[in-house]
Amino acid sequence: MNDCVTTIKQLESLYAAPHKPSIAKELPQLNEDYKKFIEASPYVSVATSGPDGLDCSPRGDAPGFVSVLDDNTLALPDRRGNNRLDTLRNIVSNPAIAMLFMIPGVNETIRVNGRALISTNSDLLDTFDVGGKKPVTAIVVTVHQVYFQCARALKRSKLWDHTLHIDPASLPSAGSLIQSAISDFDAHAYDQALQKRQDETLW
Repeated sequence: MNDCVTTIKQLESLYAAPHKPSIAKELPQLNEDYKKFIEASPYVSVATSGPDGLDCSPRGDAPGFVSVLDDNTLALPDRRGNNRLDTLRNIVSNPAIAMLFMIPGVNETIRVNGRALISTNSDLLDTFDVGGKKPVTAIVVTVHQVYFQCARALKRSKLWDHTLHIDPASLPSAGSLIQSAISDFDAHAYDQALQKRQDETLW
């Protein structure tokens, strides 16, 4: 293709200079306002990179499930999942991590970049206990950058507008998605058991 951008100089020539607040809002550690957003968030997307490429993983729980340990440190439990361990494998190889916090009904998001490690500290894992169930590990993040993303993306998408929510039945089911990759997979049986299995294994 002849119309690809291949240099930083070429890229910057296409855009205006960033507005001063978009740079000034970035901090090297958490302040009280950023902490409030993180503590109110029930959802975070976690991006990592490893030898096999990139991964972006959804993580969610009750608001405050990502613990603010201090101005420079966050911790989040690795709750039960599919045991692919994509995020954790990446962290072992490359500690770089990016996190995007979202709060239902709020159009601003919080972005955190830093370095992560995987902890098995029993005292830390105890703080994530839910009904006697603790995670096997926790991801501990040393914050290097934190800043909020303005509301344009969520306003354009109207993400929180419930009148625009679509009927899940209009999309392929979880079982159908697996069957699209494994032709002899029993999608119907999988879907029939899915809700009960998920409810029983949330933590």
